[in-house]
Amino acid sequence: MDFMFQSGFLGTRAPFFMDMVTLIVAVLPLLVGMAISFARKGNYTLHGTMQTVIFLISVLIVGYFEYGVRLGGGYEAFVKGTHVSHDYLFAVLVIHIIISVLTLGIWISTLLKAKRDYERGLPGPYSRSHRKAGLRTFTGIVLTALTGIWVYLLLFVF
Repeated sequence: MDFMFQSGFLGTRAPFFMDMVTLIVAVLPLLVGMAISFARKGNYTLHGTMQTVIFLISVLIVGYFEYGVRLGGGYEAFVKGTHVSHDYLFAVLVIHIIISVLTLGIWISTLLKAKRDYERGLPGPYSRSHRKAGLRTFTGIVLTALTGIWVYLLLFVF
């Protein structure tokens, strides 16, 4: 697992695993947007499959990230090289964690309700509520990506 802590590829002082996770988080809204486009085109099966696969990969990536942070010495080890105020950085990190945990819950709820509603007639009478849940999920994913990138920049660029 030494490769995780080799120099990253984004040109910062971040280790490889941080660059990898940040890149995936940055691309996540685009992937989810692509999956949404399939639903808009009427390809609901592909939409559902993509959403489920993207979710599962995201959970694995978060696990990889958490493993790397713990193995790398935790928050304190990564915050050592930044010139940003620790109080400010910590506040941004807390905001990111709150948004990402809420988004995870909303995303899980949306997927589970979609599975149930698909069996009961989605698309159809449940489409409107599913669209609203999907919009909440997508908004959370975008905010998670933006705040995650913000934390990365504070830790490894500024």
